[in-house]
Amino acid sequence: MGEWSPEVLEVLEASGWTAGRRVDTAGWRSRYEAVGLVMHDAAERFLREFGGLTVSIGGPGINRAREPFQLDPELAWGEDDRSSELSDSLGRCLFPLGELDHGRFFLGVDEGSEIYLVETWVASFGPMPHALENLILGVMPRRIDDDHRQG
Repeated sequence: MGEWSPEVLEVLEASGWTAGRRVDTAGWRSRYEAVGLVMHDAAERFLREFGGLTVSIGGPGINRAREPFQLDPELAWGEDDRSSELSDSLGRCLFPLGELDHGRFFLGVDEGSEIYLVETWVASFGPMPHALENLILGVMPRRIDDDHRQG
């Protein structure tokens, strides 16, 4: 999905990623669509390449701790109401990607390939491929406040 820095490439490869990786997303798609959450093209592209990866990192990052994350939408199962509510308030369609820091936070992606930390609030790691680099290298996501959601 892009040119990775040597450090990010090393972490991704250690997590099981390879260039040209393709994962079947049909199970995730049908499970979430059954509760009304549609897998948009950006979620499909991301999960086809990165779905199922467990990134086991830790320690200090650039401006936040590097935290492990799992790219498995099943881990966010049951949180579809939260995704729907936050999608409505953001004006973007969030699709679950997995969890950050052993379930302390969830991860989602919008139709523009922007990756979010999802709690009862949201913060952006930016658009792909920078978002994945920011997650791996420990870059603080930008919190999106209520007054910035309209637009």
